[in-house]
Amino acid sequence: MDWGSLHTILGGVNKHSTSIGKIWLTVLFIFRIMILVVAAERVWGDEQDDFVCNTLQPGCKNVCYDHFFPISHIRLWALQLIFVSTPALLVAMHVAYRRHEKKRQFRKGDQKCEYKDIEEIRRQRFRIEGSLWWTYTGSIFFRLVFEAVFMYAFYFMYDGFRMPRLMKCSAWPCPNTVDCFVSRPTEKTVFTIFMIAVSSICILLNVAELCYLLAKFFLRRSKKAGNAKHHPNHENKETKQNEMNELISDSCQNTVIGFTSS
Repeated sequence: MDWGSLHTILGGVNKHSTSIGKIWLTVLFIFRIMILVVAAERVWGDEQDDFVCNTLQPGCKNVCYDHFFPISHIRLWALQLIFVSTPALLVAMHVAYRRHEKKRQFRKGDQKCEYKDIEEIRRQRFRIEGSLWWTYTGSIFFRLVFEAVFMYAFYFMYDGFRMPRLMKCSAWPCPNTVDCFVSRPTEKTVFTIFMIAVSSICILLNVAELCYLLAKFFLRRSKKAGNAKHHPNHENKETKQNEMNELISDSCQNTVIGFTSS
């Protein structure tokens, strides 16, 4: 899989992310994708060839391996990373759409467009507010859901996070209960626990970022509500002051007219 293309796409999203989102993206690429590509694929490269069962019955070894490992750890982790990264692409699409609208306004010569050239539009960093806030918050929510679902599926599918040294299999066509052995179970257990721990850290970062965005959203709403309450009083004071000024000017004019007539 070409992880470089994914890094290029998500790197554009990183420009518009919060500080917590940038930390999440760094953890994703350094401690998950790089570990998966550089080390984990080599550790699990011999998983089926070195899966040994103490029987010569044709098909028994394959059936037992399929029973204990319905999906390879590497493929499940790769699928998890794809699903977790996909919501961030929604943010990239939203930003690309807004840039396209800005460029269209600039080419039409719209007076509302405050940019000098196209390059300035490309370098612009959009604030997370309005419709972009909803897209960004939704992407974090779906990332949390995908992380939780895959961690539960991992635990349910492999009956825990530890790799057993000995597995007993009695599936057909095995003639009886046979013993099967996994290659390098301790090393695979270490990698599995490490990947689960990093996934848990990513979940905590997503929860922290979601709480930060929600708190910022409600603070902004409260400020707007406070400003809305203060503005009417200010307008009423200005109206009363204008009325008093008009009354004073009218009374002065009547006084002047009275003196001139006398």
